[in-house]
Amino acid sequence: MKQDRQTWSQRFEKALHPMIARFNASISFDIELIEHDINGSVAHTKMLAKTGIISAEEGEKLLTGLEQIRQEYITGNFHIVEDAEDVHFAVEKRLIEITGDVGKKLHTARSRNDQVGTDTRLYLREKIEQIRFLLIKFQKVILELAESNIETLIPGYTHLQRAQPLSLAHHLLAYFHKAERDWERLGDVYRRVNISPLGCGALAGTTFPIDRHYTAELLGFEKPYANSLDGVSDRDFAIEFLCAASIIMVHLSRLAEEIIVWSSEEFRFVTLTDVCSTGSSIMPQKKNPDVPELVRGKTGRVFGHLQSMLVVMKGLPLAYNKDLQEDKEGLFDSIKTVKSCLEAMTILLEEGLEFNSDRLTEAVAEDFSNATDVADYLAARGVPFREAYNLVGKVVKTCISGGKLLKDLTIKEWKELHPVFASDIYEAITPYQVVSARNSYGGTGFKQVKTEIDVAKQKLAEK
Repeated sequence: MKQDRQTWSQRFEKALHPMIARFNASISFDIELIEHDINGSVAHTKMLAKTGIISAEEGEKLLTGLEQIRQEYITGNFHIVEDAEDVHFAVEKRLIEITGDVGKKLHTARSRNDQVGTDTRLYLREKIEQIRFLLIKFQKVILELAESNIETLIPGYTHLQRAQPLSLAHHLLAYFHKAERDWERLGDVYRRVNISPLGCGALAGTTFPIDRHYTAELLGFEKPYANSLDGVSDRDFAIEFLCAASIIMVHLSRLAEEIIVWSSEEFRFVTLTDVCSTGSSIMPQKKNPDVPELVRGKTGRVFGHLQSMLVVMKGLPLAYNKDLQEDKEGLFDSIKTVKSCLEAMTILLEEGLEFNSDRLTEAVAEDFSNATDVADYLAARGVPFREAYNLVGKVVKTCISGGKLLKDLTIKEWKELHPVFASDIYEAITPYQVVSARNSYGGTGFKQVKTEIDVAKQKLAEK
């Protein structure tokens, strides 16, 4: 049986058991960090040469070798050596093959503990920017859809019971604002991701005269960690990202749930187009809302990764522990999941559904969601609101018993309810007027919604 010999194996008398070597290895997933690992090593090499820890000639050889490895990876010609435990050793071993003994100097004044922390932060920094870009695309599509549906009405719900009619644009813009908070939240997370642990060493720093501010600057970090122990043990930034990712998924899942409900035969508010739907293997009439269902399902996946990370971290003493290897797969998967869900939901809104305006018009006219406006009508004419509320509650009960709506009451019946009612009550309780009248700041009134759209456009223009 071949016994692998690891970089650290000189300390040991026996080789690692092959199964334990496989169990211990992370190369199968942390290879995703390779370009960031190379970037970190480039910065580290430049610092070693700048401070005189290695010669300028040695630095140039290392940099040339690292760039060769980068090109090999980009072109698909980078081959992982058999005994490479992780991406760091894979790169280092290849560098030694290319440069000879000088490659063995790369790891001077560095540990894998600060190295992996640096790689992960560089990787996550890049992915945060990608997700923020996708959020902007999502917002743009929502804004376009809202702008074309300002005067389209839709029932508004509380407790999934008809409450008050809304402008469809107003409903859609609620998700614009949720996405705006997601965008801002990721920007806030980015600030804490953007701190460099490079140079923290295993946990206590190093005896070499390194320049951590220089490597931080080269890599675009705002600053280096002020405490080496904190730098190598910190995974707050990953937890914060997973929290932000989970909230993004909450928002997408809520929208997905609404689309699923709206597309059902019972609601018929939207029709799903063919580009985002599939059928049944047995029921030929079916058109299934696969995209929103998958988004709803994948939300639990991201939640699980957040919970997993919290559980991994909760019992770890300082500083580095092998448990921290478990931070990556969930992080990587969450990033891919959030990105794919944002892309899919953006396409769904843009191409995958059509609002049924006739059905929506019918829906807002067939209920008592204008009852609050009757109470407001009375209150505006001096009747105490609570008294008005009770009066309208009674008349709604009477209408339900009689099988009619508020609009079906005669003027005589209105005046019997209260003498202040006049013929203008009929206009006041039309769905269009009910929505139009709500022009308080943030309300669903058409003028307010147009203003809201203008403000939203300005926000996007400033990004």
